[in-house]
Amino acid sequence: MSGPITVVVVDGHTLTRYGLVGLVSADAEITVVGECGHGAEAPAQIATAHPDVVVLDVLLPDIDGLQLARELRDRYPALGIVVLTADNQDDVLFRALESGASAFVAKTAPNAELLGAIRHAAVAASSFTATGLAQALARRGRTGGKALTLSPREREVLALLARGRSVPSIAGEMYVSVSTAKTYVARLYEKLGATNRANAIMTALRLGLITTELPAIA
Repeated sequence: MSGPITVVVVDGHTLTRYGLVGLVSADAEITVVGECGHGAEAPAQIATAHPDVVVLDVLLPDIDGLQLARELRDRYPALGIVVLTADNQDDVLFRALESGASAFVAKTAPNAELLGAIRHAAVAASSFTATGLAQALARRGRTGGKALTLSPREREVLALLARGRSVPSIAGEMYVSVSTAKTYVARLYEKLGATNRANAIMTALRLGLITTELPAIA
């Protein structure tokens, strides 16, 4: 990336927002190009400033920050989205992942972690990073949450879905019945917490289960 990383900061707490702006602006490689205290103001700020990254709080005074992240991801696929939270709980982390955020950072994290998250988001908007993600996934598995370790067959199904294959085509390539292929796909969706092909593939990309976004995702 040539030139500084441009950032818009969205946080409803005035002192916190000013602190974030000061911290980010102190880095010679990052420039703040906009700030606001309400989620409703963020789309206009982003449309005007065209930032590389938006840093936003989960708890905004007028809107759910993670819902805003989801809307921004749908509108701007290449926008880096760093989510800040005072509630560093596993369920908030997984909601951030599902929202399409690029990074999840606790407000108690060291300054370097936030700056690192911004740099990550600027170059890998569709890849999710969070300190403690591996531990959260392990806790999720121990407490009966959706498992995120895929079997060889499920990995094969995921790769075929990412290549745009239909269920009958998957059945043919795997030499199984269509009914069995449907079962594999349903189990894969369940593990990824997905409701459709695109959602499954985006989640798999962020978790590193696949490393390249392939064409023909229907």
